[in-house]
Amino acid sequence: MNERRTLAIDIGGTGIKAVLLDDAGSMIGERQRVPTPPKPVAPEGLVRAIHQVVAPLGTFERVSVGFPGYVRDGRVITAPNLGTEALAGFDLQSVLAEDLGKPVRVLNDADVQGFGAIKGQGLEMVLTLGTGAGTALFRDGEIMPHLELAHHPVSGNKTYDEYIGNAARKKKGRKAWNKRVAKVIDILREVFRFDYLYIGGGNAKDIAFPLPPDVTIVPNTDGLTGGIRLWWKDPTAYAAADVPSGGRAAAEPGGEAGDSPEGTAEADGAAPSSA
Repeated sequence: MNERRTLAIDIGGTGIKAVLLDDAGSMIGERQRVPTPPKPVAPEGLVRAIHQVVAPLGTFERVSVGFPGYVRDGRVITAPNLGTEALAGFDLQSVLAEDLGKPVRVLNDADVQGFGAIKGQGLEMVLTLGTGAGTALFRDGEIMPHLELAHHPVSGNKTYDEYIGNAARKKKGRKAWNKRVAKVIDILREVFRFDYLYIGGGNAKDIAFPLPPDVTIVPNTDGLTGGIRLWWKDPTAYAAADVPSGGRAAAEPGGEAGDSPEGTAEADGAAPSSA
């Protein structure tokens, strides 16, 4: 059986990363990275940067994208760390499918990282620490409706983004920022009663306090490798009908999705969203 390749893209506040994945979700070759365009990011600038990061990679049959904001049916609702004003309403999923000529699925970046980190048992939660703060929630491997906790007040008038985001880390210093992260972990435990919490994102490496046994730091690569699971349980993943006409590359006809475990992707097999 020929190996089918998935292009995984992770859009962040400071960088856009991409890599090819095999059917098992393992990375093929080297990751590529380009800087995220200056804020506010315009749709055309975002697509241009994606083309730039993808250019050195080889051929692929489908595309998974993690986006730092609220996404519904592949359309951007909010993009606080990129510029919501410019990107709100942008149908990133359809535009990339048209442009690349391949099936594309776009999901919130914390949700994608969660797919790469979770074990699929019990109530599992993800907290990402980067430019802002992202969260995702899974029950027995099934993704729950996305909540933008990043914009919820957590201390006074400060949102999670403002309280433990990168700007707060730089302003308050590592020691004070660590105290804040510890406080947030306690809040999430009280509110969600998670069985396990995974912490990812570029600033997770700066956590300097001992973590409880049900909390662990996961690698940033989960934000890419989790992209494979956006395609599980979909028997039409390679159907030409999934690709708008006029794309730059032709869709691969007659392919089938891999025989992957059930219960770990979108339950209805439709293009996933973060809501």
